[in-house]
Amino acid sequence: MKRIAALLLCLLLLAGCAPANHDELQVQVNIVATTYPTYLAALTVTQGLDRVSVSRLDTGSVSCLHDYTLTVSDMKKLSRADVIVMNGAGMEDFMADALASSDAAVIDCSDGILLLPATGHHDHDAEHHHHDDHFDGHYWMDPARMSAAIDNVLTGLLRHFDLPYSEQIAQNANTAHSLLNQCVAEGRKAMSDTVISNAALITFHDGFAYFADTFDLPLLASIEEEAGSEASAKEIVRITELVREHELPAIFTEVNGSDATARAISRETGCGVYTLSTIMDGREPFADDISPIMPYIEAININVAAIVGAFSPEEVE
Repeated sequence: MKRIAALLLCLLLLAGCAPANHDELQVQVNIVATTYPTYLAALTVTQGLDRVSVSRLDTGSVSCLHDYTLTVSDMKKLSRADVIVMNGAGMEDFMADALASSDAAVIDCSDGILLLPATGHHDHDAEHHHHDDHFDGHYWMDPARMSAAIDNVLTGLLRHFDLPYSEQIAQNANTAHSLLNQCVAEGRKAMSDTVISNAALITFHDGFAYFADTFDLPLLASIEEEAGSEASAKEIVRITELVREHELPAIFTEVNGSDATARAISRETGCGVYTLSTIMDGREPFADDISPIMPYIEAININVAAIVGAFSPEEVE
C-alpha cells in the first residue's frame, strides 16, 4: 500500500501544478480486472480519467473460471497492479496465490449483491468444480446486478484512493445505470411482443440463471458441459424427456462450450440448438461508445435475440 500512496500523492500533485518533467507524466494508477465483465465495469467507472490504466487477465479464453490458470502475462500485469478488480462470489480460486503476494488494493464486485443458489448439475464432473457450490457466481448476467458491480468499483476506488475525479466517475456510473435499465426494459418488451408463451430454457452451461430470472424465463435445467466432460447418460435421458414434455423448439449451448450432447438430443427430439454467451469475452469498447458498458449491453441483446428467434413462430431479425 505504500507504493499506492506514493502514486496517489504524485497524482494529486500533478493535478494541482505543472509537471516538472516527462517522467512524472507517466505516473499512473494501474487497475487490473480479473474478468471481461469486471474489466468493462472498471473502464466504465474510469472513463475519461487521466493517468488511470485498466487491463484484464486472459480469462476470456475459457467458458468457466474454474478451468483457468494464470499465465505469465497475467502475472506480470498483477505484479504492476495498484488495484485488482475481482468478480468475487467464489469464482476466482486461481487468484489465491497472486493475492497473497500482492499489496494491491482489492475491489470485490460481488459485495452486497444478492446471489442465487447454485442450480447447475455437475454430477458428471463434480471434481473439477472448486468454486462455491452453494451460490451461483455468474451474477453479471443480470444487468441490474451488473449495475451493482459498477457501483462497487466506484465505491472501492473512492475508498482506496483520494482521486480528484469523484463527480466524473459518479456521472460515468449513472450513465451506465440508465443504459442497463433500458437494456432490461427493451429485452422484456422484445420477448413480450413475440408472445413466446412456451419459452423455457435448457442450457448446457450453468451460467444463465440470473439471465433467466431477469427476463422471467423458466430455467428447466442447466448442465455444465465442456469438451471432455460431457453429460452423463442419466442427464441425457432427463433432458430428452424435458424437451418432449415441454415441446421445446430449442435448447441452448454456451459459445465457448461443447455442443456434443445438445446435438445428440437435437437429433433425437428434433429441437434446434442455439448459442448463448456468458459474456466471458467480447470486443473492446469503441471510442464513440456512449459508455464502455456498451459491449456488455450488446451481448445481452444478442442473447435476447437468440431466445426470441428460437421460440418465435415467425423469423425474427
